[in-house]
Formats: sequence, C-alpha cells, structure tokens
Amino acid sequence: MATPTSTYRLQLRAGLTLDDAAALCPQLADLGVGAIYCSPLLRATDDSDHGYDVVDPTMIDPARGGEEGWSRLVAAASEHDLGLVVDIVPNHLGVEAPVENPSWWSVLRDGQASPYAAWYDIDWSRPITLPVLGDDFADDQLVIDTEAGELRYFEHRFPLAEGTWSPGDEAPRVLERQHYTLINWREANERLSYRRFFAVNGLAGLRVEDEAVFAATNERVLRWVADGQVAGIRIDHPDGLVDPGGYLRRLADAAPATWLGAEKILEPGESLPPWPIAGTTGYDAMTELTHLLVDPAGEKAMTDTYVELTGDTDDVTAHVRRAKDLVCRALFGAEFARILRLLPEVVDAHGGETTHEALRELVVTFDVYRSYLPYGVEHLDTALERARVVRPELSEVLSALSPILHDAGHEAASRFQQLTGPAMAKGLEDTAWYRHARLIALNEVGGDPSRFGLSTGEFHQAWQRRTAEQPHSMLSLSTHDTKRGEDVRARIACLSELPHAWHHAAENFLAEAGVPDKRFGYFLAQTLVGVGFPDRARVHAYAEKAMREASEHTTWDDPDHGYEEAVHAAIDRSYDDPSVRGILERVHALVEQPGWSNSLTQKLVQLTGPGVPDVYQGTELWEDSLVDPDNRRPVPFRALARLADYVTTCPTVDETGAAKWWVTRAALRLRRDRPELFTGYAPLLASGPAAEHLVGFDRGGAITVATRLPITLAGAGGWGTTTLALDGAWTDVLTGAGHTGTVAVADLLHQVPVALLTRDE
Repeated sequence: MATPTSTYRLQLRAGLTLDDAAALCPQLADLGVGAIYCSPLLRATDDSDHGYDVVDPTMIDPARGGEEGWSRLVAAASEHDLGLVVDIVPNHLGVEAPVENPSWWSVLRDGQASPYAAWYDIDWSRPITLPVLGDDFADDQLVIDTEAGELRYFEHRFPLAEGTWSPGDEAPRVLERQHYTLINWREANERLSYRRFFAVNGLAGLRVEDEAVFAATNERVLRWVADGQVAGIRIDHPDGLVDPGGYLRRLADAAPATWLGAEKILEPGESLPPWPIAGTTGYDAMTELTHLLVDPAGEKAMTDTYVELTGDTDDVTAHVRRAKDLVCRALFGAEFARILRLLPEVVDAHGGETTHEALRELVVTFDVYRSYLPYGVEHLDTALERARVVRPELSEVLSALSPILHDAGHEAASRFQQLTGPAMAKGLEDTAWYRHARLIALNEVGGDPSRFGLSTGEFHQAWQRRTAEQPHSMLSLSTHDTKRGEDVRARIACLSELPHAWHHAAENFLAEAGVPDKRFGYFLAQTLVGVGFPDRARVHAYAEKAMREASEHTTWDDPDHGYEEAVHAAIDRSYDDPSVRGILERVHALVEQPGWSNSLTQKLVQLTGPGVPDVYQGTELWEDSLVDPDNRRPVPFRALARLADYVTTCPTVDETGAAKWWVTRAALRLRRDRPELFTGYAPLLASGPAAEHLVGFDRGGAITVATRLPITLAGAGGWGTTTLALDGAWTDVLTGAGHTGTVAVADLLHQVPVALLTRDE
C-alpha cells in the first residue's frame, strides 16, 4: 500500500474547480505536499458547496470541472509528483431535488419495478414518504403536468407513474396512485420511510451491502483506481452502513494498493475495528493535540468559574445524556418505529411503548458511535448493564432484547447499529457540544471535554500507541466538519492558563453584553476571544447555528425569534459598545501571542507525528474559521503563492502568519524528501525547571521540539536552566542553527517556539 507523506485538503466547488486545483499543483508541490486530497467529486446537487449530496455516482460533477477537468488535474499532479486522494460517499445519495438524481427519479416513478429500487434502503411496506409539504398546504398548490409527466409543488418536481393518472384526476387521487406520498415536512422524523444520513431528509441511504449496488455505485471510483489515478481514498461515514467492515473489505480487495482512511469517530479508549484500512481521518489525533495545549492545573479554577457564572452544575455526562435523549425523541421516531416493526415477539410480550422506551434508553446509554457485530459487543453489553441500572423497571424487556441485538444476522440488530451512530453524532457534536461550555476548545468532533488537558507523559503514551497501532492513519487539525478552526482552538486553550483573568472578563461580559442565557453567553464570549472580531455577519451566522443546534431556547424547526434577536443584539453590542468590546479584546490580546505559540506547536507536532498529516486548505497561515459553512470561505491562494518570493529565512512570529507557513513548508518538505527519518517514535524529555513545557520526540532521525503552556512558562521566568540532551550534532531546518550535545532550550527555541532538527551528516 502506497502511503502519502501528507495530504492537502481542497474543498472543490464551482468557485474552486478541478482546473483550479490543477493550477495549484506547482504551489502545493513547492509547499511539500505529498498528495492533493479532494472533497467529493461525483455529480452533486446543483449549487452544492460541499459535494456530499451526490446525485449521480457514475460521473464527475460538471460544476466541479467534469471529466476533462479531472484529466487535467491528473496530468498536473503527475507532472509535479503529487498523489491524489479522493473523498467518497458510500452511505447515501442526494434526493432533495429528485429531478437531479436519475436513480431516485426512477424509483419514485416505477417503485420496486425500477432497476434502481435495490439501491436505496427503503421500507417498501408503504409508499415512499417525501416530507415537502408546507404548513399551509392546499390541494390547489399541486400542479399536474400530464405532458411532462410531472407533479409539481412550488419548486419541487416529482414523476407521475405511467398509466396511473388521467387528465381529469384530482391531486389527492393522483397522490394515492403513486409509489410515493407527499407529507408535511414536520412529519419526517416520525413517518420517513427510507434511511437517511443523520437527520437530513435530503440524503437517502444506500444498500451497498448488496454486491450489485456496491459495483454500480462505486464503478466510477474504482475506475480511478484501475487507471492508477488515485493514491488514496477517504471513506465518508461508513458507520451508516449495515456492515461497514464488509464494505471496507470489498473496497480494499478492489483497491489493494490504495491508501484507505475512514471517517470513524473513536470515543476515548475505543480502538479501531479490525478493518483493512490505514486508519481514521484523524479526529482522535486532533483531540490529543488539543489536550496537549490545555493546562490540567487550571481545571478546578476554570470549572468553578463556569459553574459560578453560568449556574450549570451538570457534568459532560449529564449534558450528553440529556442531549441524546432529546434527539432520540425529536429526530429519530421513524428509525425507532422501523426497529419496533422487526420485533413483534418482544412488542407482543411487553408492549410497544415499553419496548420503545427500552430501545431509546439503550441508544442514549451507548458510549460509542456503534458496535460492529460480532466485533465490539462489549459496548452493547455495557449499554445493557447501564440501562438496567438507570431504568430497573425495564430489565425484563432489556433481557428480551439482548439476544436479538447480539445477533448479527437479525435485521433489528443491524438497524439498531445504524441508529446509535446518528444519535451519538446529533446528541454530542450537534447538541451537547453547543451546550456545555467549560472550555469550548475541547468541544470538537471526536472530542473529550470531560477531560481537561494531558501531561507530556500522557501525550507520549498516546502517540506511542498511535505509532504501534495506526502508523499510517491520518492526522488532522482542521477539517470541513470541525466546530472551529485549529488556530481558534489554540487561542481558546490559552484560557486554561489564565483562569483568574478569564473569570474577571467573563463575569463582566455576561453582566454587560445582555445575552439572555448565561451559558450561551459564556460560549459566545470564548468564541469571540478565539476568533477576535471578524466581519460581524460571520459571527451572527455562527451564533444562529450554535443556538439552534443547542436546541434549548430556539431550534431549526421552530425558531424563537425573540430569543434570537436578543442574542444578535448582544453580538452587535459586543462590536459597537467600546466598554463591552474592550472586555474581550483585552483577553484576546493576552492570548494572541501565546496562541501563536500553541498554533505552531500543534502544527509541527501534527506534521511530524506518526501518521499522514493533512493540511486543510489555507491553514498554512493563521486562520479564524468557525463551523461550516464558515470554514469553506475562499482561500487567498495567490497571496499564499507570493510568500515563497519574499519569505526566504525563518520569519518572526507575528500577525502575518508567515512563521506558520514557514514551519508547514519545512516539515512537509522534510517528510516528502526524507521519509526514512519518520519511521519510529521515541519521546525526548527535557531536564530542568521547565521540563514539562517541552514536548519533544525523535521520529527516527527527525527531532521535533515544541513549547506547551507558554503563558505559564513565561510567568515562571521562561526556560531558565532547562536543557535537552542531543546525541551528536544537529541542525534546525527552520532556522539553520546548529546544536550539539546538551543544549539550553532557551537557545534552541530563541527565535521561534518550535524546532525541527536533523542529524548532521
């Protein structure tokens, strides 16, 4: 298996096409990139900005450059010795606009007689439910176009089944004769008849466990492999599949020389299932890197401040439980109903409501995204034990469910496994992480905010395990799904070193800004400290998403405009009132330079660590991105290209971000040009009063040295007499400085807070 030395993620769309990517090849090669990592390329919904709503898996999206654009990118990448990694979406297809998806259109028109009927995970015991009708629906809003063979409802278009209508038919009779029925959009969560991605009605689940469906929906991807055009494949959301391991084994068999990485979210302590892939897409590494920047000594003070100022006495576990229970009740009624229909004997014996209660308790209690029967059965056993403790009155029905849910061949067990993942994702990432706000740098995809930092020893243990178990897994700092960009997290992490200053600032902000909910105000204050005060429209958009995802005072389906207007007014006050703005600007000034240090540390450690480091587009400079779609803003690639013309020596660490670009280029080039230096992992420990502030390791000829907890370090007087013992003579590729034997860390890191050393020949 050929493993890329690194990847560079590009979010391709109409504004950044395959031809644009081809034009970037010289620049990315100069940066030291090993492979260009493309967001989904297959034909997506019109105007899709992300590409995960593929509507036709048999062709490359014309809006992203089409087949000709792909050919030009392949040629340009080959010319500059760059590999190509593609992001694929096996779990679902986009069905928001049926007319754009030929296979879905066929299924709606012909039902089970469609040649594509087996593609989709549909409950065929009833018509396909399409949740598009508005609250003010009236029959006369439906337009029947017999000439075009279409039924239209405002912008929505649906096929009319041949032979089931006549010009005199009225709308309700036409609907009854179709293979589908239109329902109110609010009924989707209870009545949907097809599996979907999470709670997104416009993404319908695929049955890739069927060999014919696998072949048909992966044909274009495997043609890339057969033609030798791709070095790697990133597999989106395999947890949604009936049998993720089976899919990945089939893909690995079809692409045996291709590097495979799966978007698998590992919870703390969870191991990757025994799949034939290189590893995950890096959220587990991101969690470890963020905790490395958080000061464990600040936990009590930060917790006390959070509880005092917000009144939130619940721990993370309580928030997660409440959020998962909410999403199970509000979002996944149809999924629970489908499982219940597969359990007639349990329902008959214990009642449908009791069985539903037991299933919901199991999903809420499940401590990882899913099990993969027969692998990972211990997580199911743990959930059953905890459910019996929390709800002893359900013990009997839980015992009845246990053998069924342990049976990998039972459809109910498969459906249950496909439900726990979406419930975890929606409950944690999209709800609890917008509620609990002790230190939001930790509230990330795959994150662990119940913990507060790692010691250097704990970090080294984690990365030694990574070296042994996932040496070719992806290492990420920012992705298209992260809740905030890497440099925003780096600045917020500094607050763990400033608990008293933060207490004073947060208290004043909550008193002056006027955010109606103290906990959300606390969340918002950290956000503004981390991101600064960018264009306020971005912060307004972010706040709208954050408060609706939290689903406490307002939601997507039923927004409370009064509450939202009060939050937006508080944001405007934070921008326009000098006294309010000054509160957070003073904290931002305190964390700005230490935040730069944190950013360089996590970047260099990521880029030189065990695995395949990924650089998300534009993050070779400082960046202030928030959650999507904010992190898909255009990248100033031309300005980045000009850096190589005038940055010729290690620059000063300042607001330009040139130092981050310099560190990124040096590390990527060294990994690409000297891969033999990155084959192991040995911790390097400093000696002296500031030893815990240094994280260092030898990868087998390349040594990384970086600073952690820079505020505390400065408060203690700096590195002082702290030293690092080097075996022989070494050169820092960042600065060109030579170092031999036992060196003073203050000398080693006097110009920038990180060093990348190679042994002198």
